[in-house]
Amino acid sequence: MPNPLENNFVVLGVSGSIAAYKAVDLASKLTQAGAMVDVVMTASSVKFVAPLTFQSITHRPAVTDIFDPKSAMGIDHVEIAERADLVVVAPATANTIAKLAWGLADDAVGTTVLATRAPVIVCPAMDGNMYENPATQENLDRLRSRGITVAGPGRGRLASGLSGMGRLLETPEILGHVRLVLGRDGDLAGHNILVSAGGTQEAIDPVRYISNRSSGKMGYAIAEAARDRGASAVLVAAPNGLPDPVGVKVVSVTTALEMRDAIAVEVEDADALIMAAAVADWQPVEVAAQKMKKGAARTMTLELEVTADILSSVGGDGLVKVGFAAESDNLETNALAKLESKGLHLIAANDITAEGSGFGGDTNRVVLFDRDGGREDLGLLPKYDAGDKILDRVAALLEKRPPG
Repeated sequence: MPNPLENNFVVLGVSGSIAAYKAVDLASKLTQAGAMVDVVMTASSVKFVAPLTFQSITHRPAVTDIFDPKSAMGIDHVEIAERADLVVVAPATANTIAKLAWGLADDAVGTTVLATRAPVIVCPAMDGNMYENPATQENLDRLRSRGITVAGPGRGRLASGLSGMGRLLETPEILGHVRLVLGRDGDLAGHNILVSAGGTQEAIDPVRYISNRSSGKMGYAIAEAARDRGASAVLVAAPNGLPDPVGVKVVSVTTALEMRDAIAVEVEDADALIMAAAVADWQPVEVAAQKMKKGAARTMTLELEVTADILSSVGGDGLVKVGFAAESDNLETNALAKLESKGLHLIAANDITAEGSGFGGDTNRVVLFDRDGGREDLGLLPKYDAGDKILDRVAALLEKRPPG
């Protein structure tokens, strides 16, 4: 599946906010992702960031004046608007939001938004009191009523020195909204993809627990890739330090039992389950009510029992089931045994001792085995790309499902 940003025309509208410096990073990340970025700027925004800065990053001239005969809008002021696949206004000040809400077109940003038929994302950035003002809220509601996506703002320290709502979202969050909008008609549109991620934690006492080295990155990457292909993605996540992906429903759990129960609920609406979580295999038979003290003893015996077998407990007609096998030896033998015993359509196996394929990294070296005896070595890939390859196989399996 192609990158939803690749070769798409994205118009980045920049208005006069101190947060305009973040738009430079956004323009850079959009360009790096393969988008062709046209920057349009209000007159006040150039007081914060020079047009040349954006041109140096996007390799395309920034438009600041709709009456400039040398600009891309000089002859036909809707040229950029017509070729746009998406318009993102970031930062969007209270003034710009008001103009957009009432259809004013007295600057490059307003003209572009009014003239385009492409989807529009507006990312507010302003003082907290300005954001909470009823006039601003009414203007934002007006934009939403016209199908415009309002992304943010976030809460944090503002230019005034105060803290509150009004902070422009960080670049990764805005990119999440961009990918969500551009990918909504992808090949997985209309499908519900359920993904698990992270390593469960099984309590020993109120302080200690049994877990593993899983970072959750693989499962999160799969959920993001599913979202980017138009799917409704649900992520059942064990504890991790990752931010919730934009546009993905996240159900947070801690133990294997909690994960089993959450998946049992979410799988009712799922077309595919991709079990990327590293579920603890063992849990203490008894959990101490108070913190266990070391004392004078040199050893301690901990009695363990197996945890819930989640993959074997779920299934049904039409559900595509994908498992993971993180192995340190006998990769193929162990993966095929799990494929058979869990009733899977596909299993993604990786050797955790191989370079670039262990826990916590941003890459993975995955080998796919299917129930028909097929084997596909994906090689070393970023986890997002590996997840996308797995979803290629899931999409093919979903197409083969019997009707009804």
